[in-house]
Amino acid sequence: MAAQHPTAAVLLCEVVMEILSWVPAKPVTRLKLVCKSWNSIISHPHFVKLHLHRSPKNAILLLTRTQALTAGEEEKHGLVLSTVESFIRNPSSTLDAQENRHSLHLQDRVSGSCNGLVCVARILYHPNKDICDIWFRLLNPLGGFISENSPCLRVSMHTASGFGYDESSDSYKVVTVSRDSSGTVTAQVYSFGGSSWKRANSFPAFPFSVEDNGHFIGGSLNWLGLRNPHGAHYDWAAVTLDMLMIVSFDLKSDTHKQILLPKGIDEIPDKEPTLGVWGNSLYLLHNYKNTHFIAWQMKEFGDENSWTQLLKISFHHLGVERLLPEFIFENGNIFILRGRHCFELVFYDRRDNSVKRINILANNSYFIAFDYVESLVQPC
Repeated sequence: MAAQHPTAAVLLCEVVMEILSWVPAKPVTRLKLVCKSWNSIISHPHFVKLHLHRSPKNAILLLTRTQALTAGEEEKHGLVLSTVESFIRNPSSTLDAQENRHSLHLQDRVSGSCNGLVCVARILYHPNKDICDIWFRLLNPLGGFISENSPCLRVSMHTASGFGYDESSDSYKVVTVSRDSSGTVTAQVYSFGGSSWKRANSFPAFPFSVEDNGHFIGGSLNWLGLRNPHGAHYDWAAVTLDMLMIVSFDLKSDTHKQILLPKGIDEIPDKEPTLGVWGNSLYLLHNYKNTHFIAWQMKEFGDENSWTQLLKISFHHLGVERLLPEFIFENGNIFILRGRHCFELVFYDRRDNSVKRINILANNSYFIAFDYVESLVQPC
């Protein structure tokens, strides 16, 4: 048989790459076993980026917690991957599903998800000293990838974190924001694959809670917090509107700036607002006089004039007594909120003003939802 012409071989390779780039991440990983050439194509960085670009944006990552029911049992933490549609159709089955479930240690905390990678923090507390040791690692739940741990970071117990991607250096970074006993807030940055942490400039605000992850969008991590010296301990009744601010940390320059709140907010909400990124948009959610739920969307990230009031709806219509948002999807059309008790979810679709309530009959009734996209990404 005559040898294949080099041009024909290149064309064949491009055709195979084009076809495989549309195959979901889990099956395309198995296709590496077909032959050496397919393994080479699927493992190539160009293909990984192409596949990521074409992956459907309809996945959801659920951090679950199973309560111990007896004295001999231990609480269990885990990650569950699902489609948004499956979760809406049957939240209980999705939360308890064993397929695509990945166990976590009780001391693990998820700092965020980006490009199919999940950043997990392992925390060792020293309560008598008000400090803790933290190590971070990356997981790709679909591909089974687990990175090496970051260098240990010893920080105040009052520490929040966030995870994102710096396109300029093609690197994944985790940022910690810590508040010490004097009220000073500092940020530290680690680039995965590196050997040390980098200290950034002092931070002008501290997130409401150490559980508040930085929200990744537009190459930056974003927190909603209070200006110094407020932070870990505060009385919300004493907070004024000028204390409230959004801090955006740029992962390229390791510098921060302030993003102004929507101009339509002219008084402090009754409860702490919620900042979030869902579907490539920044959202600010808050209650109004304990009677209404208001959602703002920044249409163009970084353009403070693009804040738009997306929604204002009464708690009575939603059937909730307080604002506990969980997730937003379908370009800001569908909102998931906690209901009147911790086992009830409320799905609100603003397109037809419909409300759907579902009781969660699952062992993993506690969960935190993250935006997720399936990918083959495995950084060095």
